[in-house]
Amino acid sequence: MSPRVLSIAGTDPTGGAGVQADLKSIAAFGGYGMAAVTALVAQNTLGVREVHVPPTAFLAAQLRAVSDDVEIDAVKIGMLGSVEVAATVETWLTEVQPPIVVLDPVMVATSGDRLLAPDAEEAVRALCRRAHLVTPNLPELAVLVGQPRATTWQAAVAQAQLLAEGARTTVLLKGGHLDGEQSPDAIVDGSGVTPVAGRRVDTPHTHGTGCSLSSAMATLAGHGLSWPEALTRAKRWLTGALEHAGALHVGRGNGPIDHLHELRPHIDLGRSWSAERWDATAPTRAEVDACAFVRGLASGTLDRAAFAWYLGQDLLYLREYARVLARAAALAPTVEEQRFWSAASVSCLAEEAELHRSHVDPEGLEPAASTLDYTDHLHAASTAGSYAVLVAAILPCFVLYADIGARWRGTFDPDHAYADWLTAYGDEAFAASSAEAATIVDAAARAAPPAVREQMAATYDRSMRLELAFFEAPLR
Repeated sequence: MSPRVLSIAGTDPTGGAGVQADLKSIAAFGGYGMAAVTALVAQNTLGVREVHVPPTAFLAAQLRAVSDDVEIDAVKIGMLGSVEVAATVETWLTEVQPPIVVLDPVMVATSGDRLLAPDAEEAVRALCRRAHLVTPNLPELAVLVGQPRATTWQAAVAQAQLLAEGARTTVLLKGGHLDGEQSPDAIVDGSGVTPVAGRRVDTPHTHGTGCSLSSAMATLAGHGLSWPEALTRAKRWLTGALEHAGALHVGRGNGPIDHLHELRPHIDLGRSWSAERWDATAPTRAEVDACAFVRGLASGTLDRAAFAWYLGQDLLYLREYARVLARAAALAPTVEEQRFWSAASVSCLAEEAELHRSHVDPEGLEPAASTLDYTDHLHAASTAGSYAVLVAAILPCFVLYADIGARWRGTFDPDHAYADWLTAYGDEAFAASSAEAATIVDAAARAAPPAVREQMAATYDRSMRLELAFFEAPLR
């Protein structure tokens, strides 16, 4: 069951922080998000412009409206802003006793703007005692323990231990404000310190990071994870969210993180990865159609010597292509995919090679530069260690020939000079295999992280360009 998680926080109309960020984080981990608004904040990625705090009676009404009707599995508390708001939330917590309470003691925005009245600091300290987990950044941690901001990891750990002991709670210590290539975090409680290592992501787009992490922790705890387990999982997600933040292109200042970077590749928009790459390579495919060799083959006017040269190179290509297909079978994650690539490899060595031998003597053949370029490219993909990249490299040979064959089918007479070859291009069984290959590659793309999908696209596009070079070579 999805944990039902309530965010109690302020707003961000640009969606990067506050309840908007909380709801995205909760959804990213499969929770059902709810929100009670403590303050209406006019802010964007450049800073806070204005804060409006509705009457606390209305906040109390929001909280009761949720708890009177919905069983709450976890609560995340963010921006409170004033003593009165903090007192209202504390009263509600006392009455409802939620099983998990995560407090993000929001005091200062990423932009540097103050989000907590000075007289409310003590109220937030008191609220720490109501929380099961407190998630301050280093400046907030220093305020909570009444000390200067820690500048070393050891000093930060000592402050976190002081807060955990004084408030009798668990502290998520965040090292993001420290210097260095690493960005460690830790779970600190009465039993000790559990560090979780992590690397620093070089990006200015950190708006709402604290809000997002705390709500992720609440949701993961609602799923039943321990605090160290939740931090390990949330930190991996947050690192990716920071890495992909710039691609969102939201705002001109400190932009938001990408909360849904793990889910976005799996969203079905009705367009498959293979269809997108097919469209992206339309200019190359147009050059293939306009190629003199392809036009001469279709019309039957192609010089016989050029055709024989092409067949010899294609035979050499298929021998290597068969090896690459066998490699795909060895790397395939499912038995069905293993069987498909194995069958395709056998087909290269048997049926298609036999058709070549009926036209050309394979003895003494040497690969041309265009042939070597293509087979070297495929072998490089097969040894790179990525199944997704390998099958992306393989796919153009399937789909390009299937497309040409489908368009040629039924357009030539039986006495056409190259009828047997054109018939092989248009074979419906090969078209079905091509469609299955595309389906397999689409599945690999959905499961791959963004960086791998970028490699897949580059590899696919290069294979398509090498197909063009292969067709152009016989008449050069």
